[in-house]
Amino acid sequence: MTQEQDIKNAVEVLRKGGVILYPTDTIWGIGCDATNAEAVRRVYEIKQRADSKALICLVDSDARLQRYVRNVPDVAWQLIDCIDRPTTIILDGAVNLAPNLIAEDGSIGIRITSEPFSKELCYRFQRAIVSTSANISGQPAAQNYRDIAPELLEAVDYVCWSRRQEHKPHDPSSIIKLTADGQVTIIRK
Repeated sequence: MTQEQDIKNAVEVLRKGGVILYPTDTIWGIGCDATNAEAVRRVYEIKQRADSKALICLVDSDARLQRYVRNVPDVAWQLIDCIDRPTTIILDGAVNLAPNLIAEDGSIGIRITSEPFSKELCYRFQRAIVSTSANISGQPAAQNYRDIAPELLEAVDYVCWSRRQEHKPHDPSSIIKLTADGQVTIIRK
């Protein structure tokens, strides 16, 4: 299967409110339409994770990021311009997303991906995509396709074919929280 067909299939599933497993700019992820509350609920259910623990999402561009955060602070843009590895930024003022995706304090963890597959997937879908590690909550994250538990493969609606043969170490993203008042907190290096 070509990458183009794989992305087309994944987008079709996402548009129908489905849940996918896909390679990201870090580890393999469980994804869905970040604006669809029912799809987000299913992701929590599949991960066996409390919905009080917020999920993050991926976007393909600066412009798309601005659709989901009321006011992106200047320090966020400066950070995005200088980071050299995948970094999720937690920002206040989340908008236009499923309510069960947004943290209790109104923030959202969001990352602009530059990895070719996930970037093209986000671009073709034209919306933010949930990106949470492909694992049952509390278990190790799937760095590669071969690490994904069979029950996850069976629980989702589509498993992407791209990058399944890859066998190399991948790390989760760094996570930095930026508050509206300019406070910076490193959550995960």
